[in-house]
Amino acid sequence: MRLVLMRLGALLALLLAPAPAFAWWDYGHQAVARIAWTEVSPRTRAEMRRLMAQARLLETPECPAGNIADLSVWPDCIKRYRDRFSYAYSWHFVDVDICQPFDLRAPCANHDCVTDQIERAARLLRDRTAPARERLMALAFLVHFVGDLHQPLHASDHHDRGGNDTRAAYGRIAGRTNLHTIWDGLLAERAISTPPGGAQGLLSAYAPAERAAMRAGTVEDWARESWEASRRFVYGSFASDPCAAGIPADSVMDEAMTRRLIPVLRLQVMRGGERLARLLDEALGNRAPRG
Repeated sequence: MRLVLMRLGALLALLLAPAPAFAWWDYGHQAVARIAWTEVSPRTRAEMRRLMAQARLLETPECPAGNIADLSVWPDCIKRYRDRFSYAYSWHFVDVDICQPFDLRAPCANHDCVTDQIERAARLLRDRTAPARERLMALAFLVHFVGDLHQPLHASDHHDRGGNDTRAAYGRIAGRTNLHTIWDGLLAERAISTPPGGAQGLLSAYAPAERAAMRAGTVEDWARESWEASRRFVYGSFASDPCAAGIPADSVMDEAMTRRLIPVLRLQVMRGGERLARLLDEALGNRAPRG
């Protein structure tokens, strides 16, 4: 009974928190990473294994990085080390106002944003002269940040810290959460587990030609796509014009809305996985980067 109460208390604390502990929570990031792991070339997979075998170099015993699932959540896990990695806090998102024209210049002025850090990590991973520790960190950041970019609220803002300050209820969790938590975890876990569930289930839902088409574009293109998804589906689900009226304080994501949004979120996870696979192949599989 004590263990049950402790778990219930932990869950309640998570739901009441102003922001979740993990972007996309573990399940979302691991789904993106496992899709990429399945889709990369054997050469890329071998290079990733070689780097992950040196996880001890990171000196983060509480945050393992020896396999793709661990690696995908490592950049969130290391927040517990505080000052050691505090420089990376703002690398997980880019705040582009949904009510203004899409423009990365201001939010990425100092390169402290997810789009610039994806490109930096990819460059560093390609550099065979860089120390193994730096390349492994770059691998972890790349895997994680591509996942982050495809959570629409990590590529947008409505003067609410990416949805953290916009209260919304997810089904019966009335008044206990916010838009960011819903899309990071509650809706994400529902969507990814909906049959066919998990990484393999998502892969099976798309033809090879569809999956290949998802890899097209630049990092900026992908950020714009997530930004548009945020404006249309995240905020737009609660208000026809969120820039004019805002989001009602008593907004509830009911079952009907959840069912409409599940395909949107599943597609974002698939896009993240396929695009990550492309960047990994370009960095480690001797495939020329696309322009």
